[in-house]
Amino acid sequence: MPEHLLASPAPRPVSDDRVPRRTLPTVLVALVIAGMALSAWRPHDPTTWLLETVWVLVGLPLVVLTRRRFPLTNLLCCLLAAHALVLAMGGHYTYAQVPLGDWVRDGLGLDRNPYDRFGHLMQGFVPAVLVRELLSRTSPLRGSRWLAPLTVCACLAFSAMFEMFEWAAAVIGGHAADDFLATQGDVWDTQWDMFCALIGATVSVLLLSRLHDRQLGALAATARR
Repeated sequence: MPEHLLASPAPRPVSDDRVPRRTLPTVLVALVIAGMALSAWRPHDPTTWLLETVWVLVGLPLVVLTRRRFPLTNLLCCLLAAHALVLAMGGHYTYAQVPLGDWVRDGLGLDRNPYDRFGHLMQGFVPAVLVRELLSRTSPLRGSRWLAPLTVCACLAFSAMFEMFEWAAAVIGGHAADDFLATQGDVWDTQWDMFCALIGATVSVLLLSRLHDRQLGALAATARR
């Protein structure tokens, strides 16, 4: 029998972009689970921890369960994982007492721990990509000039909703909700929080839209194979 018939068929080449697309989400899920486990270990206040991390507790299983029917871009996966770790750290220490924020406060001579401000910047920066991806893939807005402003408006609306959530927690919990509110004596804390989310969403749209569009295109091409 000819030798070429005995030889085993050559393995099919694996596209370079498929490997990270398959492995990266798994690595990120493991990282978030590890971060949440550390965060849940003897937190400053268990109730505050739950209120701060409930978004991760709900969102992570949702992303995992829908990963085959609605896979996300690598950019969005990375941002969601980063945001989850920010929430996990804030939930463990409370936002007003995160050591990293204390170091920044002392180093820059600030009058408050700025980790709360950073958290609200992330509250706009990350959801902007999430909203943009959902609108691009499920509505006629992809490529529309309305996509960017509607994305920013949606993020600002979510920030306002979160502030009402904090208000409800304060009404129900009284002083017990102080750690969750993390106002640190600032009477304008609510306005600052929404303003930071607005800045984060605007910067995200300006900086990441082109990269996001490329990844959306690659994801669509892979789905058509």
